[in-house]
Amino acid sequence: MSNLHEECGVFGIYDPLGDPAATTYYGLVSLQHRGQEGCGIAVNRDREIFHYKDRGLVNEVFNEEVLEKLKGRMAIGHVRYSTAGGKTRENVQPLVLRYIKGSLAISHNGNITNTAELKKELEHNGAIFQTTSDTEIIAYLIARERINTPSIEEAVKKAMQKLKGAFSLLIMSPNKLIAARDPWGFRPLSMGKRDNAIVFASETCAFDAVDAHFVRNILPGEVVTVEDGDIRTDTELCGNSSHLCIFEHIYFARPDSVIENEVVHECRKRAGAFLAQQAPVDADIVIGVPDSGLSAAQGYAEYSGIPEDTGFIKNKYIARTFIKPTQNQRETAVKMKLNVLKSAVNGKRVVMVDDSIVRGTTSGRIVKMLRDAGAKEVHVRISSPPFTHPCFFGTDVPSRDQLIANKMTVEETAKYINADSLEYLSLENLKKIAPNSSCGFCTACFTGDYAVNVEHLMS
Repeated sequence: MSNLHEECGVFGIYDPLGDPAATTYYGLVSLQHRGQEGCGIAVNRDREIFHYKDRGLVNEVFNEEVLEKLKGRMAIGHVRYSTAGGKTRENVQPLVLRYIKGSLAISHNGNITNTAELKKELEHNGAIFQTTSDTEIIAYLIARERINTPSIEEAVKKAMQKLKGAFSLLIMSPNKLIAARDPWGFRPLSMGKRDNAIVFASETCAFDAVDAHFVRNILPGEVVTVEDGDIRTDTELCGNSSHLCIFEHIYFARPDSVIENEVVHECRKRAGAFLAQQAPVDADIVIGVPDSGLSAAQGYAEYSGIPEDTGFIKNKYIARTFIKPTQNQRETAVKMKLNVLKSAVNGKRVVMVDDSIVRGTTSGRIVKMLRDAGAKEVHVRISSPPFTHPCFFGTDVPSRDQLIANKMTVEETAKYINADSLEYLSLENLKKIAPNSSCGFCTACFTGDYAVNVEHLMS
């Protein structure tokens, strides 16, 4: 329940005997938590690419009539939260363009850090941009490289070498479906199968939704090409140490997803257990702030022996949060999304577990709601370290001057949000929440240690 926003989610399938658009629809619904601003699906039919996209949730944008027109043998889809570019319909993906070699569709999860210099170079060579999204820059680079390369996958690989930052990509050409992941592995991307169909998705929960089984993760730097059911892989750009965003485990991913060999729910439970070990408190109940705080609260309760209870009821039908212009309207928005179960907290000493504190305003409102409901004490436990640095790789962590951890000590923050005590998960314990993981992690938002040079973005 932090003020962080989800990244984007991508889904793609090669299935010449099935209904790729319908499967993609269900895959996107299962990835809806990763972005609620807009969505789209593109299909390949007889070497032509047809697509439909709009602002809104998946079930708002698509219906049977729309899906019926999207017949083909392969499809890619996208759910969007904009960390780069505006919220206009033009920026909704997949992005589809026509160039000298035919059509190209692309879905992108992540954020390119050298966008400005790439855009300037392309514009000087005559490029005209129709969106403000960095995805269009990726598409232009691929199209330009394709003119001088023997295959689309080779063009993708050459374009990747010019890109810095985070990008998990799904690309569809007249003949091929391509999945590619940046050499640092910032964003997750996996491959699955269903009978003869080949599926790609940001999270494994999308495979479960369409009865596909997980095959493997796409390696950082890998380019996987599907053509007529055959799978080819190119690992020439692999070899960097991986830096998967640790917030996949803390906040972004669905609890039932498996990210790099770790079930997300179990990682969050470990974070809660470490919090209980690190910051014990005498209390009557433990409650989690929906949704990502729930698993961590369970871990805290199990380790501490303090009973866990349901402290909040979440309104599941409010998917998108809009910035409200006045204080009263902002408080009403929080109450519409979340309500306290008074019978659970009245007269109790409460441990409230949440995933993060960004600016502190939302945490303060939630603590106030608990006190108004009769909580005797409120002890806040956060299942991540304090945010001290912005993210440039697709997570909407704001500039340093907006992060409360850079303005106040932990004690001052506790006072600001009106909590009896406040503790964050230590960086040392954060590194232990995914012990079975097959990758390294990016923790730059807590440490300032960026895998990619971002000095030009710090001003």
